[in-house]
Parts: sequence; C-alpha cells; structure tokens
Amino acid sequence: MTTTATGPLAGLLVADFSRVLAGPYATMLLADMGADVVKVEGPQGDETRTWMPPVRGDVSTYYLGVNRGKRSIALDLREEADAAVARELAARADVVIENFKPGGLAKYGLDYAAVSTANPGAVYASISGFGSGDGRHVPGYDLMVQAISGLMSLTGDPDGPPYRAGISVFDVMAGNHAVIGILAALRHRDATGEGQHVEVNLLSSALTGLVNHSSAYAAGGVVPYRMGNAHPSVFPYEPLPTADNDLIVAAANDGQFRRLCEVLDLPDVPDDPRFARNADRTRNREELRPLLVERLAKRGAVDWFDALTKVGVPCGPINTIDGGFAMAERFGLDPVVEVGDGDRAVPTTRHPIRFSATPAAYRLPPPELDEHGTELRAWLTEAAHD
Repeated sequence: MTTTATGPLAGLLVADFSRVLAGPYATMLLADMGADVVKVEGPQGDETRTWMPPVRGDVSTYYLGVNRGKRSIALDLREEADAAVARELAARADVVIENFKPGGLAKYGLDYAAVSTANPGAVYASISGFGSGDGRHVPGYDLMVQAISGLMSLTGDPDGPPYRAGISVFDVMAGNHAVIGILAALRHRDATGEGQHVEVNLLSSALTGLVNHSSAYAAGGVVPYRMGNAHPSVFPYEPLPTADNDLIVAAANDGQFRRLCEVLDLPDVPDDPRFARNADRTRNREELRPLLVERLAKRGAVDWFDALTKVGVPCGPINTIDGGFAMAERFGLDPVVEVGDGDRAVPTTRHPIRFSATPAAYRLPPPELDEHGTELRAWLTEAAHD
C-alpha cells in the first residue's frame, strides 16, 4: 500500500526509524521528492513533539518543521507484536533509515544484518554521532559535535568565549549527507539489484563541513582561531557599519573590490599597492577598513545594498528571520508553502531544490502520533504482500 505521489522518488517506500532532527530532516526531503515515508515512533512519540515553545496551536513548531509528507505509526519495539510489524515494514521498504546508537536495533531484528537478509535490495542508512567503531558508545548531539569538532573554537569574538552556531548545523548537514548517500546507493541498486549499508556520522559531517578550516589543518598544519565575523583569507568579507545598521560586504575578488570602491567614491584605492590584490587587502585590512567605514557611514544599509548589488558587489543587511523570509519573497523564491487543508493546514518552508520536470510536492501535513497506525498495521499484517 503506497500513497499516490509524484516526484523523482515516487514509488519508493521509506521506513523511517529516526527521530529528532538529522534523520527526520532527511526523510522529509525524501518525502518532498515523492517517497512514501512511514515514520515509526515509540508510544511517546518523537521527542521534538514536546520541544516547545514556540508552538502552532498546541504543536511544537520544531516538530512541524521537519516532518511533513509522512505517515505515522506508533510501535513499541519492546513488544514482540509491534516489533514484528516493524520488521515487516523494513522487509517491504526500499530504504530504511535510523539513528539509534550503533547496534541498538539488533535486539529487535532491525539491524542492517537482519534487514538485509530479509530484504537484500534495501538501502539501510544509519546516522550516528561518532560512527560505529570506537565512538559507537558516545551519544550524538549537535552541540557536543560543535564543541568536539572545533567549530565552537572558530565562533565568537577573538577575546571572548567560544559560541555554538545558532542552529543545529551538523544535524542538518548530516541529514543532507544521508540523503546524498541514500540516492547514490539507490543508483547502485538500480544497476546491480543490491542494497547496501550507508553510514553517516555527525563528526565526519562536521569535519568535511568545516571546509577551508579543515584544509588549513589537514593540508597546512595550521590550527585556525576565532576571528569574530572576519574571514581569515578574504577582505572585505564581514559586517561593516553604515549610517544605520551593519552591512555584510563580501568583495571576494579584485573585480568586485574595484566596483565597491567605485560606488564608495574611492577611485584610487584599488590601485594602491597595499590593496591591489586580495592577499594585500587581507594583510592590510586594518588600514583598509577605516577607509571603507568612513564612506559607508554616509548612507544606510538598505541604500547601500541596492546600490552595490546593481554593480554586482555581494552584500546584504543583517536581518532577523522575518527579514530573511521577506527578502526571499522579494526575490520571488516563495519560501513558505502550506501543507494540508482546513484546520490541518500548516505553513512550512519550501523544499530547497527546484526541479524543472519533477517538482517537489507537499502531500501530507506533519502527522499526529499514530495518525496512520490503523491502516498501516492492516497492510503490514496481510498474509500476502501487495
């Protein structure tokens, strides 16, 4: 039994044994692309159902933000009858995704070895904090990984304490990596008929996601440090004060810098040997910054944004979240989509990928706990498979 769906992943059944953020974010993206996602929850439901405020009605907006497009069934895996239903779901699924501690599903017959025996074509994705080796016993929380990976050592003022990012950045990154791994494994299955085990962990996602900072250490032996909002290798690439608010200015190459100076009426600065090339500007940033700030003080951030973007200089005002949505609306990105009808209608954030032939679809609102349990149990306990 599958729901009517369109999209590039229509026809795929996903058994989702994940909870909180990384896994549910991944399966929501898969659902947007047409997969039939069955969200398996414990009797108390996904933890994020209780993470409030804020709320919409009496439902956590955290939960609503990562669970559209799914059907929910509540199963107590400690009860054999429910565990058998879960095993049957995994046996029929194209994709199984879970973020239990490594090995935590083995006692229910839902680990990769058991699932792949019953369902050799299954793509089985596991998300953990620190992998299935020597770090398997360590719980995986985004804040821990921000600390352990080194991200927090890069975030904050040079003379202040380290800070976490304002979102669970590595949960989201690991969720994206899980989707990439699942799609690659499905491509392999299309070619060979074979499923496989896809493993993603937050620390590995963090280290690859630190990109230039990771490379500074791995390739150059350099341990980066906090620089506030400054960039270690590019200037100007940071907030600069204007007549009212700060403006992000990201003139990352020589051409952009020259155009910046033209708009700021600093015609001689791009030819000054101290500022002619990016390496020069970065090295002499303390001499260059006052020249830019003096001119930027003549107008407000929004005025400068309009003037500089007209000539192709990357910049932007520092908005609150509502301003970010307003900017997306201004650019025609239609950032909010409403899922569901009537009292169940929920405004959610649009899927980030645009497809010219197989657009994302928003078929189901985030489910209530066990909302689809009756129909799913009936289907999964039928004697013959559909």
